[in-house]
Formats: sequence, C-alpha cells, structure tokens
Amino acid sequence: MIKTSSRLLQLLSLLQSRRHWTAADLGERLEVDVRTIRRDVDRLRELGYPIEASSGLGGGYQLGAGSQLPPLLLNDDEAVAVAVALRAAAGSVGRMEETAIGLLAKLDQMLPSRLRKRASSLHSVTISLVGPTPGPAVDLLTQIATACRDNLRLKMAYRDRAGQDTARSVEPLKLAHTGRRWYLVAWDLQRADWRTFRVDRVRELLGSGPRFVPREFPGDIAKYVSRSITQATYRYQVRLKLKGSAATLGKQIPRWCGVLDAVDENSCLLRTGADTLEALVAQMVMTGADFEILDTPELLGPLREITGRLHRATR
Repeated sequence: MIKTSSRLLQLLSLLQSRRHWTAADLGERLEVDVRTIRRDVDRLRELGYPIEASSGLGGGYQLGAGSQLPPLLLNDDEAVAVAVALRAAAGSVGRMEETAIGLLAKLDQMLPSRLRKRASSLHSVTISLVGPTPGPAVDLLTQIATACRDNLRLKMAYRDRAGQDTARSVEPLKLAHTGRRWYLVAWDLQRADWRTFRVDRVRELLGSGPRFVPREFPGDIAKYVSRSITQATYRYQVRLKLKGSAATLGKQIPRWCGVLDAVDENSCLLRTGADTLEALVAQMVMTGADFEILDTPELLGPLREITGRLHRATR
C-alpha cells in the first residue's frame, strides 16, 4: 500500500495531467477504494488546491482555478520543457528576461542533477541573436491574448508601416509568432476587413470591450498571415519559381520565409520579402533549391551586386 503522503502527490499529479477524472478511475490508478479518494481530495483542499466535484452520471473530480496559485507537480520531461521554453521566451518577448531568470534560478535549485544537465545542455551550445528592435512586452501580449480568448474588442494606438500613428478598433482573433515577430489577426472595424497587425507596432492599448460574436475566418489563418506579412510588410518582394514539388520543399523552407504554392509536380511558387536586399538574398538561399526570379527586373541589378560580392569572396 502506498503511504498517504506519496499517494497525495500521485493523486495531485493525476489531477494536473487531465481535466476530469471519475473517482473509480483515480481509485484504480492508485489502488485504493473510492472512500479513500474522497478523503485524499479533502486533504488536498485543506492544502489550498481548488478541486471541484460533480455527482451523478459522468461525475468526478477536476482541478479548478483558485485565488492563489498552488504548487505544481512536474514530471521530468515537463520540468525540462519549462526550463528550455523560459530561455527561448526571454529572447522573443520584451522585458521578460529578468522574470525568466528568476524562474530559472528557482527551477535550477529544485531540479535533480540529471535534469539540470538536460535543461542546460541546449542553452550551453546556443547563442541568442537579438534583433535591432525588442519584442513586444509580455503584459501587452497577455492583454491581447486575453481579448482574443474572451472575444473582447480592442482599441489600440498603432503605428503603421509609414510611421503614422493611428487609432484602430478591432475584433481580435488570433496571435501568430514567426520566430522573429508577433502578429495579431483581427477584424478591422473601420476598414470592415481582416487585417494583420505587428504587435511591436502597437504603441498602447486604449481600451477593451464590449464582447463580440467572433466572425468565422474565411480560410487558413496560417496561410493568411504568411501571405500578409510577405506581401504587405516588407520593402522588397519577389516571386520565385522553385524546382521541386511544394510537398517536398514545404518541409525544408521555414513558413516565415513566405507563401508556397504548387505549380505542378516538379515546380512551385514562393512569394517572399525582406526589409533589405541582403536579407532577401539570404532567404532565397535558405530555400535550398534552384529557382527563377519572376516579375521584379528592377531588383536584378542590385541583386547581381550582392551575388558578385559572394562570387569574389569564394573565388
């Protein structure tokens, strides 16, 4: 028979791993009767865990949300994943580094040595290439995410690509992250159309509410975001006809590079863009395929200069 303290920890771990459990399922997992499960649930409640119970057919227990955050139990893989995710998030979300370091210090103190090595191995061989502009603040992202989840209209002070400050009223739908930037997909009330907004250009949230009935998005949101940021955000844009099928190349070309469309079994079309010609050349190379440049003869001269530098460097 498992000791009471060990059984309570196992019970808490089960409740955290799934939204709903019947008393019979919990008893079977812990090898105790239903009465013991009820007593253990009462003990966890006394410790501050908000466990909700429901009766009748399909009734059981679930861990609810309380006024304070109780201690969490993490298995080995979950603890390592949290540590790695904290290090990654600190580099992509503004003003989060100090909080992330504090959390990592707590984790490092509690993790056994075998897990500490796993959690630090990726970080020890990785450098962070911080961009010229910081990511959006974590509190701003949280407020926008909450509005998306709760269907709350947002009014925001927004700086467009031309550097003009505007006030925008939107019905937020989804946040998208490319690895470099965060974007908000929302219905723009003034323009009566779907729009993609760069979150780092949101100067301030001026208000939220009232609630709205979410509109059905027409199509694939991921493709829409890729198409929007490729066609409207960047100074230089090109279309490339790639040698190879879209199914094959789609596995090796990062989604943020652009929008990939099939032409036939042996070729596909990539729409891509960048703020500088050097970055544009780098993205062309990242396709890993032979290609033909379409529709932009005015860029051929400047692109030849850049590739000429590469050619002279590799002679």
